[in-house]
Amino acid sequence: MSAVSAEAVSGRVRVQDGGRPRPGGEAAFPLAPAARLLPALAAVYRAQLSRARVARIPLLFVATFQSVGIMVLMRGVVDGGDAARAVVAGSSVLVVAFVALNLLAQYFGQLRASGGLDHYATLPVPPAAVVLGAAGAYASFTVPGTVVTAVVGSVLFGLPLGHLWVLAAVVPLSGAALSGLGAALGLLAPRQELATLCGQLGMSAALLLGVLPAAHLPAPIAYARDLLPSTYGVEALAHSFDARPDWLLIAVDLGVCAGVGVLSLAVATWAYRRAAVR
Repeated sequence: MSAVSAEAVSGRVRVQDGGRPRPGGEAAFPLAPAARLLPALAAVYRAQLSRARVARIPLLFVATFQSVGIMVLMRGVVDGGDAARAVVAGSSVLVVAFVALNLLAQYFGQLRASGGLDHYATLPVPPAAVVLGAAGAYASFTVPGTVVTAVVGSVLFGLPLGHLWVLAAVVPLSGAALSGLGAALGLLAPRQELATLCGQLGMSAALLLGVLPAAHLPAPIAYARDLLPSTYGVEALAHSFDARPDWLLIAVDLGVCAGVGVLSLAVATWAYRRAAVR
């Protein structure tokens, strides 16, 4: 009869068959295979979306109410034209900035400070799945508020509603760019309080540089506006309100937004790996 015994020695297993060691004496204990990216991404996305539905609904209401309030205030000084389109587009994307940038920076800052990254680090989940799953959930959570803000703003300023389907591209692309930026800020900040501060400053930049018409900004601030990831989503949505939209220009803006999104998510993934091994 064959007897099999195992002894854990410093993470390795001594295997004997029939009372005789196998060739080599020790064999590495087989670990479970690492999860593939797409199934792991789907699992993290569902978990984060479920958590967001419970904890973030009041904050989404605040973000939407804030954006609608800004449009009501601006209605007193903006009559129409390019300025009205900029206000409505900037206020709509501001909902994305509030959730995807501000709240995600706070979330990852809190996760790092509380040791929550250690939990993810022990799972056979690719780092990209953690970052992309959380970013996708937070970006998806902004869809209702963004749609409501865009519709209310269009009615308030008398803008056409026929091309609001552009939001189907603006929300995920702007959300990816802002979520990557928010995650990177939260993971790179040395303290949780600094992560919260960076998220608030980022949202304030999206408010000041996104909602105010670009033609009314001083030249140095206008250049800073071009560096903000959400600017190109705002421009694409603003151009869609034209009577005859320039679809090539809209596609270029969305393409730039997509490129910035890929870059910011890559930086966030690197920041996650850096924070998880510390």
